[in-house]
Amino acid sequence: MSIVVDSGPAAVPEIGLPPGPTLSTSRLKRLLTGLAVFLGAFVIREPAPYEIFLAGLIPLFLLFGMRLGKTALSLAALLLVFNSGGLLAMLTMDDVKNIPVYLSISVFLAATSVFWCAYIRSDAGSLRLIFRAYIAGAVVTSLAGIIGYFQVLPGAEAFTLYDRARGLFQDPNVFGPFLILPVLYLVYGLLYRNWVISVGRLALLAILLLGLFLSFSRGAWGTLLISSLIMYGALLATEKSATVKTRLIVMAVLGIAATTLVLVVALQFDAVAEMFDERAKLVQQYDGSHLGRFSRHLIGFEWALENPLGNGALEFGLKLGEDTHNIWVKALMAYGWLGFAAWLTLTIITIVGGGRLIQYDRPWRPYLICTWAAFVAHIGLAWVIDIDHWRHVYLMIGIIWGCMGLEANWKNELSLRTTSRE
Repeated sequence: MSIVVDSGPAAVPEIGLPPGPTLSTSRLKRLLTGLAVFLGAFVIREPAPYEIFLAGLIPLFLLFGMRLGKTALSLAALLLVFNSGGLLAMLTMDDVKNIPVYLSISVFLAATSVFWCAYIRSDAGSLRLIFRAYIAGAVVTSLAGIIGYFQVLPGAEAFTLYDRARGLFQDPNVFGPFLILPVLYLVYGLLYRNWVISVGRLALLAILLLGLFLSFSRGAWGTLLISSLIMYGALLATEKSATVKTRLIVMAVLGIAATTLVLVVALQFDAVAEMFDERAKLVQQYDGSHLGRFSRHLIGFEWALENPLGNGALEFGLKLGEDTHNIWVKALMAYGWLGFAAWLTLTIITIVGGGRLIQYDRPWRPYLICTWAAFVAHIGLAWVIDIDHWRHVYLMIGIIWGCMGLEANWKNELSLRTTSRE
């Protein structure tokens, strides 16, 4: 089966794509994986539909012959070491409390990341449907958040928390960042795809941006800004046409103007303006106060020096009244030095390995650029919030590593073709 992935204004040769499954099984697999991604937007209760569905889907795919490949196995090894650190930390405790449940979630999310890597490596054409399903889920949860914030329907306040939109998530601080990757992909579509359907993309983009804004998550706002700059930088660096570069710059200016206009309109509502004024402060009271967020970071690093194996996944919050709100402190406390080293290694490989591939003109580069930009910005966000149980972060890791696997397939195919001609 020939797989074609939309890659922008120019067609890209299909060399190197792994042999695809038959037409019927390919469609069925893509439908199932697309549904799984869509369900990732519904996390009001745990276990969420995403986990329940994937818990059945992953064994099914493995049963019917999905191969992991070297890239997915390497990812699995790093995540195994990471979670082994959590197990060692738990074994040092007299009372493990709910830590086994916490670590079970960590292990499962790691498995989902490996699954996405292996599946994408085997079917590059699935990326388009994965991103469309992600957009669909993001739009649904954004609409829920918007409806809840403005109380358009009776009982809609269930989609808010502390007067902030949370959509179909438990927390506005997860809801907001979840929307960033589909926002970037829609922006990419406006820059490179068919202009005929740009109105539809603009409408979807407006919904996501409004939902993200109403989450009043400073982290989400900052992460969107940083990821947008990273994506534009990557596009400008890889674009060879001066004309297209000029268009990118013009579109960036227009996008900033449109976003500013939406912000101005939203701030006409008194409740929105008041919340924005409060949330726009760089440092909140709970950040800089005694035992505030930043003080807890320092305490966590100090404790890590005394406890190389960690304190246990939930102990930090129980002792200080709040979680770590820093993925590096969280890794040290919940997974020990071993888990910290594994997470650091995983992060470096994902950023460096994914960034290195951006220079190559491949069919999957648009998806890689958007995901890589969002992931790098999320790692910056991770300095002020825990992301070790964020489903969409593990999906992004799987996408980037899946593209790394596709690149390995591409180079192997080139090597085989070159050898056969000699």
